[in-house]
Amino acid sequence: MASRNFLFGLDNDDVALTRFLETAARVTGFLKGEPGGPLPGWHVPGENNEHFLRELYGRLEATYPAAGQPFYAVRLLTNLFWQPAYIAVLGTHVHGALPQLARVSQQVKGTDVSGFRLAPAPQYKADLDQLILRAGSDLRGFADGLLAEINGVTKLKRVPALRLITDRMLGLMVRLGQYVPGMTTEEQRRICGLWLSAMDLVGRGDLEALDLADGRQVLITARKGCCLDYLAFPDVYCSSCPKQDHDIRIARQRDEALAELDA
Repeated sequence: MASRNFLFGLDNDDVALTRFLETAARVTGFLKGEPGGPLPGWHVPGENNEHFLRELYGRLEATYPAAGQPFYAVRLLTNLFWQPAYIAVLGTHVHGALPQLARVSQQVKGTDVSGFRLAPAPQYKADLDQLILRAGSDLRGFADGLLAEINGVTKLKRVPALRLITDRMLGLMVRLGQYVPGMTTEEQRRICGLWLSAMDLVGRGDLEALDLADGRQVLITARKGCCLDYLAFPDVYCSSCPKQDHDIRIARQRDEALAELDA
């Protein structure tokens, strides 16, 4: 018997999916999904994706020949995790129901994964804390499956992989202030803690409060993982990269926060 927590009430599964896809595209401006099953050559959870992964690895290697295997392996993970992470967070906090992540198929474009498809299916609905618990569990399951797939074609250690997954979630938790207007920093930090707990990522990174000169407070990410982009782009670190001097990192993140607030 189907769980009562699965949402059939947005008229029907097709309408529920259409509403989610429209919401995701409108809120982000870049998350583009379509209804339906996977197309030939797409990544499909639970299927044999070895050819997909080897093809993407080869494209990364050809495009960034000096970067090396650790960079290519990390890019496989981050490329295939970012869209499901957005789907889970937007479904939970903006749409109010969770699509089934096991049905997300993804497309490769050049050296990037961008574009996804979802087949119409019941969506899970509950109160916010329960939604986070379910979404976090589903997303961690997706990530674990992805890590196992990647290690079938190249080596990617578990600890750095989990730190990178945490980094993506922290970035999304910072963005919640934009996606859910009126949310306080205290609520953002509470919600972040729920997500990290649900995904068994506590201790692998966190949010950090930053007081601005004008009295406003913003949240920034305190990461423990590195995306290794500096291997492909020498001498360039992300603003939040933990490899930087602490004061430089804080200054760069402060400047970014001010720019976003004043945009």
